[in-house]
Amino acid sequence: MHLTNKCSQKNGGNKMKIVDVKKFGRSIAIIFGIIAILSLFIMSSSLSYKELEYTSIYVSDGDTLWSISSELQLTSEYYKGKDIRDIIDHLAKINNLESKAIYVGQKLDIPTV
Repeated sequence: MHLTNKCSQKNGGNKMKIVDVKKFGRSIAIIFGIIAILSLFIMSSSLSYKELEYTSIYVSDGDTLWSISSELQLTSEYYKGKDIRDIIDHLAKINNLESKAIYVGQKLDIPTV
C-alpha cells in the first residue's frame, strides 16, 4: 500500500493521496478476507462447543471398568468409536478414581451427548 502525504498550502491541512489504487484495493480485500475467515472460524468453534451432561450408574456385582467401558463403546454416542483404554482412562479421571478398581454400589458418572 503506497500512500503519500502531500501538504496543501491553500487549505492549510494535510491530505493523503493513494498512489497505487490497485494495490490499495487488493490490500483492503485481503484484510476483509482474513477478517471473514477468522470470524467464521471463531463462530464455528463456539457453536460446536457443547458442555457435557452426565448420567449416573451404580456398579453391579461383576462389573469392571473394562466391562462398563466395553458396553459404552457400543452404546454411547460420546464414546462410540473410541479405544476402550481411552474410555477406561476417561471414566477414571472424571470419577476421580485413584485406581482402576471399582466396587459394588459405587456411583460412576457417565458423559452423555
